[in-house]
Formats: sequence, structure tokens, C-alpha cells
Amino acid sequence: MKRKSTLIDMTAMSDVTVLLLTFFMLTSTFLQKEPVTVLTPSSVSEQKVPTANLASVLVSPEGKVFISIAGDADAETKDTWGSEALRKTILEEAVKLYNKQHPTKPIALTQQQVDAFSKINMFGVPFQALPAFLSMSQTDQDKVISDMSRADVGIPVNDNKDMERLNEFQIWMRAIYNSGNDNLQKAMKKGEGIAVKADKDTPYSTVHDVLDNLQTLKMNRFSIMTALKTEQE
Repeated sequence: MKRKSTLIDMTAMSDVTVLLLTFFMLTSTFLQKEPVTVLTPSSVSEQKVPTANLASVLVSPEGKVFISIAGDADAETKDTWGSEALRKTILEEAVKLYNKQHPTKPIALTQQQVDAFSKINMFGVPFQALPAFLSMSQTDQDKVISDMSRADVGIPVNDNKDMERLNEFQIWMRAIYNSGNDNLQKAMKKGEGIAVKADKDTPYSTVHDVLDNLQTLKMNRFSIMTALKTEQE
């Protein structure tokens, strides 16, 4: 018998593929951009770090400190704090605290610079470098903040116990706590609002200073981000 070719209509399969792809794109949570790749130490903890109402502290292998802030939701409503609105409030509070402690070297930000800060996921420069950094394009900001050899990259931190003279890391953390976002403040009190992420090769002295600064600010409950151990480990 003469063989006949088989025709398979793939139209329906193509439609299903596009629908599935669209579904996964809309429901997926994309990883936020970080200035440096950090390989966290492994542990057996399976507790997940929340993605909302969170202040994340990143410590690079070189000992540079960065902070990321997430609010209730991206879309702001009457009873919620969007991430951008929260960052603006925190920036204003942090600058006010810094200028109060440094009256001879105050910094001033334009509304355009404040708006630029609200769109940054993770930041980490000294206060004196902040105006120039926020005036850069996003491409230039990424180049600067990813260069770990620069002296103007990383939030300054030290072993400070004087609550009348906060260091810059402590100023940011106090500003985050005093942002006015009740949900974030409650999360910080419960130990769910602060997460520290450090590389396995990060100098212990820097990690110690970060954790000690948090405890000095009475922020005694926080999470340490780790990678889940595999069966081979």
C-alpha cells in the first residue's frame, strides 16, 4: 500500500505553549539585581526570607556593606507602603539624621535625586557621595557600585557603641525602623524584617560589626541568609 503522509496541526499546541509561558512570566518572582555575587554558607534551615517589608543587608567578600529595602507592595494603596514611597521616606529620615550629626558637612538632595533613589533596589555609598551617585544614569550607577576597589562604595560601618553618634550603617537602620511603616516595624520586631546576607569568604570582622551594630540598636532579632545543604554536603 502506498504510504500517506501524516499531517499534525500544531496550532493548538502553540497556543498552549504561549499561554503557559505568559502564565509563568506573570507569576514568577524575578531575582533583584545585586552589586556583587555572594556565595552564602550552607545550612539545613528551610525557613524562607520574606520578599516584602524587609531590609536586606548584603556584605560582599571584600567587606563592603549594601542595603536593600522592600515595602508592602509595588502598587500603593491607602493602607500600604509601596517600595518606592518607603525608600523616599527612609532617605529623607536618614539624611535628616546624618545632617544633625554632621552640621558642618550637611548634604542636600534634589527631588530628582530622591526620585532616583526610590527606584534603586540595593544601595551602598557613603552619605557624602550620595548626591553625585544619584545624579548618575542607571548604567553609571551600576558600574560604580559593582567596583569593589572604590573607596566611595559601601556603607561605612565600625564597632560603634555611642548611640548619640551613630555611624552611617546605624543611621540607615534607624531610619528604616522610623520610616512610619507599621508593617515593616512589626516585622523587624518579630525578626522577619531584617536579613543579613554575607559571602562565605567575607571577613569575620565586618560581619561581626554589622551584627553588633544591629544589637546596639536593639535590633536583636534578624535572619541570616544561607544556602540549603545538599545530600552530598
